[in-house]
Amino acid sequence: MSRRRLVGWLVGAFITSLVNAVSHPIRVQAGINVSSILTQSFVSFSIELSSFPDFAGNLSNPNTFSLNLLDNIGNLTGSKPIIRIGGNTQDYALYDPDLPTALNGTYTNASSDYPTILTIGKSFFESYLTWPDVQYIHGFNMASNTTASQDTLLETAPLACDVLSDGLELICPQMGNEPDLYKTSAQGIKRPSNWNESDYVAEWDEKTELVKSVIDPNCSGYYTWVAPSFAGTNNSLSPVGVWQNALGRDNDIKEVSSHNYISGATSPGVTLQGTLMNHTRTVESIDAQLQLAAILTQLGIPFFLGETNSLYNEGAPGLSDSFGAALWGVDFNLWCAANDIERVHMHQGTNYRYNAWQPVTTSKATKGTKAPYYGSIGAAAVLGNSVVHNIQIANVPLTDAREAAYVVFEDGILARLAVINMMQYNYTNPNGSINTEPRPSKTYSFTFGPTGKTSVRIQRLIANGSDSISGITMDGRSYNYELDQGRPVILNNITTGERAAVSSNGSVSFDVPWSSMGILTFEEA
Repeated sequence: MSRRRLVGWLVGAFITSLVNAVSHPIRVQAGINVSSILTQSFVSFSIELSSFPDFAGNLSNPNTFSLNLLDNIGNLTGSKPIIRIGGNTQDYALYDPDLPTALNGTYTNASSDYPTILTIGKSFFESYLTWPDVQYIHGFNMASNTTASQDTLLETAPLACDVLSDGLELICPQMGNEPDLYKTSAQGIKRPSNWNESDYVAEWDEKTELVKSVIDPNCSGYYTWVAPSFAGTNNSLSPVGVWQNALGRDNDIKEVSSHNYISGATSPGVTLQGTLMNHTRTVESIDAQLQLAAILTQLGIPFFLGETNSLYNEGAPGLSDSFGAALWGVDFNLWCAANDIERVHMHQGTNYRYNAWQPVTTSKATKGTKAPYYGSIGAAAVLGNSVVHNIQIANVPLTDAREAAYVVFEDGILARLAVINMMQYNYTNPNGSINTEPRPSKTYSFTFGPTGKTSVRIQRLIANGSDSISGITMDGRSYNYELDQGRPVILNNITTGERAAVSSNGSVSFDVPWSSMGILTFEEA
């Protein structure tokens, strides 16, 4: 099947809120491009290596809250998220076989968010055993070039093999995090200025061969890798240049990973409406990744975003932790899915501002479900079960950068239509008082042609406003830790069970309040 193919959905003109579509079920005819069939576990996560024991716990004290949140997504999509363990701290981690704890970290001036001096012990790998049916990408330290770092590779590879031994839990390992920043990193320069693509490939080959030399042949997953896992497409090493220098010459690259952040936590001019709740900015952010993906796809290797989130440097309070960021997360995931990116791994770590959830209570943050988690839940609800169905998705172009719409097909049949209204409505005023102005909404109208239906189901992702950090529901359900440790709880004060009438010619209209998402589900009445 081609990367992008035409599925029978003929798009008419778009006039303000009027969208003309076609009949249901869908027939193959001239139309817009939709995605290839979605892979399983599209909605996934990346966790900072130094934070993994907090998120997962250990066998004597597993973090069941985290597992519940992963289960929620798995229940919607048919498969649990794939978890990448890595980030900056994978390139600081050294192994101490005598360490009595999972890890020992020291914070320095290089970062207040994670330890830049880090030792892991044998019990670190026990955390992998606490989440049943979860698959992992394990990150190794490439940045360090010392005897201790070489010993770490030799000693930790068999440990990772032992806990990820049956080939089901391990997707493949990753050597190094963002090596295209090794010459320029604000956390410390790790390579000389003349270190180039050829040098990277030679070092990558050497260190991956070192890992292969000490693992059991039964650990088949360790013979293929995620690479190159660059921070982006335009840094000090070229992602295309490393392939031109024969990266993967031994057919040992299973997937290509790139990282993406729409902007920085302290970048000038970053706002909720202009940066995150802005479909045009999201499209621009992904364009360079899609150009890279198009080149690499010719090699037949899947391309995914192995680390991404709203704002790099672990997010900004008031932006990355808000409901507006959740709406951004839905749009970002769905846009990536519609453009054939294999998976999206939202990054997080203990105390990070853009966290989907805080796994433990610390002096900086309280254990609980955070607003961005609802972005992942919302995306999962729109995409649906990719294990049971062949899922495809297409973006419906709208004229306002503050809104986005998508249609989802199951086995070639129109199944859902989602409208994300990102017009900013804040719950509070700048002075901290409650906003008493009526919340605007916009009416969206669609014509599908004769369907034999008299109504369709409406589900909503909504909060009190775009600046809310709590009180968020998806289809009337809260996933708060305080209610049932992250399991979905239906709230009695939230309207559910809404339906929109379908006319005899297949037209349907429904209102979507500012700063919310509405989903039409074409199920049987």
